Amino acid sequence: MPNCIFCRIVRGDIPSKNVFEDEKTLAFMDIQPKAPGHTLLIPKAHYQWFEEVPDEISDVLFRNAKQLAKDMKERGDGDYVHVSIVGTDVPHTHLHLIPRKLQEKQPEV
Repeated sequence: MPNCIFCRIVRGDIPSKNVFEDEKTLAFMDIQPKAPGHTLLIPKAHYQWFEEVPDEISDVLFRNAKQLAKDMKERGDGDYVHVSIVGTDVPHTHLHLIPRKLQEKQPEV
């Protein structure tokens, strides 16, 4: 989709701080983070809603989310990683990966 902000990031039209990329997915830092380290993981192909994502891509998406969460915890970014799919702010499927500390009051996502 030509005007989708995430598609424009995938194409390199908009700069982003990428933290992971493979053939089907891209992870980059959220520009309005809910916590330090807040990362977005997207399929490179445009799918507005999560249920539209083909299984072969959603499988890769979740494997990569799992690895990114492990990496965040190993770096000490958080005690656990909150993962959510909201999808109303940008009409391109995306996962929020937000490092959290157990002792901190958690903001709404």
